[in-house]
Amino acid sequence: MTDIAIKADYLLSYTSMWLLNIVYVVAAVILLFGAAVFVHEYGHYWMARRRGLKIEGFSIGFGPKILSWMRDGVEWSWRWIPAGGFVKLPQMATSDALEGKPGEDVEQLPPASPWSKILVAFSGPMMNVVFGIAIACLLWVVGLPVQVNPPIIGYVDPDSREARLGIQPGDQIVSVDGKLISSWQEVQETTILARSTNLAVVVARPGQFTNTYELNTVLSEALGLKVLNLDPRDHPVVRRVVSGSAAEAAGLKAGDEILAFAHVPLHGADQFIKLVQKCPGEPNDIIVRRDGVRQTLKVTPRLDPGLKVGRIGAEIGTGKPVYRIERVTPWAQIISVLDRTVSTFSALWHSKQTGVGIKDLSGPPGILAILAAYVNSDWRLALSFLVLLNINLAIINLLPMPVLDGGHIVMACVERLFRRPLPSRLVEYTNTAFAMLLIGFMLYVSFNDVRRFSLFRSMFKQEVTIEKPESAPAQGR
Repeated sequence: MTDIAIKADYLLSYTSMWLLNIVYVVAAVILLFGAAVFVHEYGHYWMARRRGLKIEGFSIGFGPKILSWMRDGVEWSWRWIPAGGFVKLPQMATSDALEGKPGEDVEQLPPASPWSKILVAFSGPMMNVVFGIAIACLLWVVGLPVQVNPPIIGYVDPDSREARLGIQPGDQIVSVDGKLISSWQEVQETTILARSTNLAVVVARPGQFTNTYELNTVLSEALGLKVLNLDPRDHPVVRRVVSGSAAEAAGLKAGDEILAFAHVPLHGADQFIKLVQKCPGEPNDIIVRRDGVRQTLKVTPRLDPGLKVGRIGAEIGTGKPVYRIERVTPWAQIISVLDRTVSTFSALWHSKQTGVGIKDLSGPPGILAILAAYVNSDWRLALSFLVLLNINLAIINLLPMPVLDGGHIVMACVERLFRRPLPSRLVEYTNTAFAMLLIGFMLYVSFNDVRRFSLFRSMFKQEVTIEKPESAPAQGR
């Protein structure tokens, strides 16, 4: 077989695997996200049946129908906009903007009692909570992947304030803003959600001392949010090599772990990039680890005429995330989700202090992209995200805002209190107005999701390392 035939056969095989992976990811995301929406709407449907209410439709999604069918007098449908769903109950306050106009026989139907409205509205979020707990129980049995990413500091710029304060590579972060820290992910989350740009950071130097530093945050260009001016201890990794670049000429390949450059040991991607920028036109040794073997190559950074700095023409990142399987109790998983949710709402409420705004929230595109990345990494990570998604769906839907379940509950309570239904015109106009606001909000956050294109780059290519557990005792965290 000729080289051309071999390459063609390899390309065909690679393309087939890539297409199959896309089909797998898309199908899994639709199934998982659809399951979260389905159980919510089925809670409404089941309770409405129990209370004897008329049900006209059951829909997953909004907008035009993809497919629909009739069963037991109910129109079941799947729609194009994956932003939720609805059960069409003409005896309850509905939104024509989301659900369409009610049937002609609505006037002849007896009104639903306030108690029935409360039960039906509450059953949707309750089903999400039950579903989330069920998934958490499954993860307790099979094991939950927990990222192994200790908060050990890597490169510290010698000219930075942090270096002048005495922080060195190898130091470990113990707490940020009074919150105990066990991973770099927690360092980042706590910093972003903190209400101040000046944070108390406790740093330990193994076997020597523990100090508390008042550190200023910096704005991350990638995140658009504040972060500490500290890097994790992690060797930079070549993600992609540009054709015709200095990196390609040197023999660098995607996946190479860079250990040293110009005889300087590397602890982070930023450190490597700064070293390269300082030596355009100068040949330097670069030590890499490829397939477990150390190699020394020679690379000559080329001058970027616009910025007057050195470039090698390669995308540099960090290594594959490493996860350890732990037995985390369902209660601990739910508490963790609630803590993150409350912290996020608090950061939004104090937006002026935290810098976190509505622009930083994720809509359906962002949620689906994150879920796709987890599906392509490990199915247990996808299920863990589904726990978070279901609990958040329950909390958001219980907010006392018209159109949402919490709004229905509030209106039913007012009706119960005054012993008469609210004016139908008032309810109709209020629901329609808030439905339009909700649609506008979803479009806004979805637009921001699309703008954050980097969010989608890992949808169909996400590699992680899962450590095999020697013995996985139950964790109460």
